[in-house]
Amino acid sequence: LSRLTLPPRGVRFEAGTVGGVPGEWVRPGAANTVDPSSRGVWLYLHGGAYCVGSPRTHRALTGALARLGGRPLFVPDYRLAPEHPFPAALDDALACFDALSADGPVVLAGDSAGGGLSLATALALRDRGGAQAAGLYLLSPWADMDFGDVPDDLTPPGEPMLSVAWGRQCARFYLADRTPATHPLCSPLKANLRGLAPVLIQVGTDELLHADALNLHEALRSAEVPVHCEVGQRRWHVWPLHAGVMPGATQALQRGAAFAQSCFGGGPRPFAPAVTG
Repeated sequence: LSRLTLPPRGVRFEAGTVGGVPGEWVRPGAANTVDPSSRGVWLYLHGGAYCVGSPRTHRALTGALARLGGRPLFVPDYRLAPEHPFPAALDDALACFDALSADGPVVLAGDSAGGGLSLATALALRDRGGAQAAGLYLLSPWADMDFGDVPDDLTPPGEPMLSVAWGRQCARFYLADRTPATHPLCSPLKANLRGLAPVLIQVGTDELLHADALNLHEALRSAEVPVHCEVGQRRWHVWPLHAGVMPGATQALQRGAAFAQSCFGGGPRPFAPAVTG
């Protein structure tokens, strides 16, 4: 699906390394850049069930965020399972965050497994102390690897990407038969979520992770974390990936960029969550 949408114009993609982790910088053009004196960057963690994906597969989305938000993103090419199981991806995310946060605030963002990894990164940062994420922008987050007795053939109508069978297999690769699926840094939905930065969740009704996102929203509210959850009606997994082609997807990323700006410290466009069903 990532091939269906091209990256926006006016954005630069540059290979880079942050905290010893290779990846890609996504930088807005001069016309879209916020006040250079305003510090703050995104750390974007791509999806792919911890087994596939790269900065290149998400350029349409990350490019749109850079252009709409006026700030650079670093997208690490973090290590993938099965060759590199948990906690390799988390270690890479933490290394990137440490390097980026030395220069100013960092908003964590990610889709699917990258959303779950963003949440796990924020939890690890909270538990160790020191610099914390300024905010979390989670698109269709995979926050629970414990499928339990869910049947492999369960697929919601309109779900073009995910299946329980594939998710269960990727979870096995990531956990490597040595980490329980209920581990709070693999299934953050099961963690103590208190003390996290503000969170924006976006999810579609027609995707496998719809219920998980709603459960995460309720868990964050119960933990007294400031959180908004926007639900796209008749939308599929990570539908904002199609920004620039589908107006609703572009508008979702506009709200994501405004949310991040509010976390960085205000801006000309205040964040107002969408009213969704």
